[in-house]
Amino acid sequence: MKIISLAATMLLMTCACAAEIAAEPESPEVSFTFKSGSGEETEAFRGEFTVPENRANPDGRQLTINYVRFASTAANPGAPIVYLAGGPGGSGIETAKGRRFSLFMAMREFGDVIALDQRGTGASDQTPRCRSSVFLPPDQALSDAQYVQLHLDSIAECEAFWKSEGIDLNGYTTLENAADLDDLRAHLGAEKITLWGISYGSHLALTALKTMGERIDRVIIASAEGLDQTVKLPARTDAYFDRLQAAINTDPTAAAMMPDIKALIARVHARVENAPLTISLPQKDGTAIDLVVDRITLQTISSAMIADPQNAVRLIWIYLAMDAGDTAPLAQLLGYFYEPGEPISWSAMSLAMDVASGISNERLALVNEQAKTALLRDYLNFPMPQARGTIGGLDLGEEFRNGPVSDVPTLLFSGTLDGRTYPESQIEATAGLTNLTKVTVINAGHNLFMTSPEVTKTIQAFMRGEAVKDGEIEIALPSLVPGE
Repeated sequence: MKIISLAATMLLMTCACAAEIAAEPESPEVSFTFKSGSGEETEAFRGEFTVPENRANPDGRQLTINYVRFASTAANPGAPIVYLAGGPGGSGIETAKGRRFSLFMAMREFGDVIALDQRGTGASDQTPRCRSSVFLPPDQALSDAQYVQLHLDSIAECEAFWKSEGIDLNGYTTLENAADLDDLRAHLGAEKITLWGISYGSHLALTALKTMGERIDRVIIASAEGLDQTVKLPARTDAYFDRLQAAINTDPTAAAMMPDIKALIARVHARVENAPLTISLPQKDGTAIDLVVDRITLQTISSAMIADPQNAVRLIWIYLAMDAGDTAPLAQLLGYFYEPGEPISWSAMSLAMDVASGISNERLALVNEQAKTALLRDYLNFPMPQARGTIGGLDLGEEFRNGPVSDVPTLLFSGTLDGRTYPESQIEATAGLTNLTKVTVINAGHNLFMTSPEVTKTIQAFMRGEAVKDGEIEIALPSLVPGE
């Protein structure tokens, strides 16, 4: 097994509860022309503020947190709206350059919009990436125990490396990240901020609801990850494949070709478990590399691909081809995942945040039991839970993992074909929010903000203080049959 570790992606104008207009930041911002990936331009401001790397260590390093501020278009703007990227490890600034650029621009109707690079990410990353000396052998299949141990060895090596670089890993937790949000609020001179996040960004927003309370005006989250949901339940991943099958069954042609995707996946996994494949991967220099593909290879790739239905369907067609003895589509896919000669490497922020959020004993026991029979076992969030407790003293404990109790107005979007954060889990994650509006986007996956104009309209109505009710938005399924 040799895949590089896949572990290693608003405030009311009219509401009486709106925060005061933000004052000028405490340190000067720099104006510049922000350019999206598609070439659109707008005037914006670069800003930064300083925070302790670890607030429990007053003598430790100071970090510079960077952001881009898009000034509000409103005559009387509300609280600043802070975008919280997913991951952990995603860049808010880079997200603003991508497909969500138009949504960032639309949100200016309600207040200044802040594309934040969280500590350890993007322009705020002051930690070197660790390239360990540990390699996954390309020419042999590995047992689960061997695969896990190689990664744990690499984590131990990287922990020592970061410490030698003067990096305090205890600073890379969601609690420290949430404290940065309060410092950002103060830096902007705002009484309150609105939080807008997705995936890990929702994990951070839920944490901030516990730590900032009344200093948060509103929350908009999608694909919510609860505070004890860093590791997803394997049985719910299996249930996701049932929902995907139901969607496939709405198309008679697709249903005839993919009548039982769970049986298909299990059959292919069993085959490569008994007889791992050797696939020749062409290289840019004209050479080729032989790669042994085992069950773990397929489970880690599948874990990376099922977040959104378009890639999940592509994955099923790769399994169909393998079931028929055709490995060409798999070889093409592996070109995206496999980097010849690259060791296991880690980002300090991405790794530490997940290890720190951790998993409760009760949930771990459930995960371990369900993983015995689940299609993807416990690889969806690898290296968690396998890396639990690997970085000494980092786990935030059970009090952290208790969900927030809050009456802050919150809008939650969930996709029925989200392969990472599942609808029932999202309901559990937000159970303590007494002022919650839930919108289900039928046929949407994990990255749902730009799937329909109705999502944007719903956000805008929520921000205006209109009575947004629990409801549904339906979008079309992606193409289920190649060539159609």
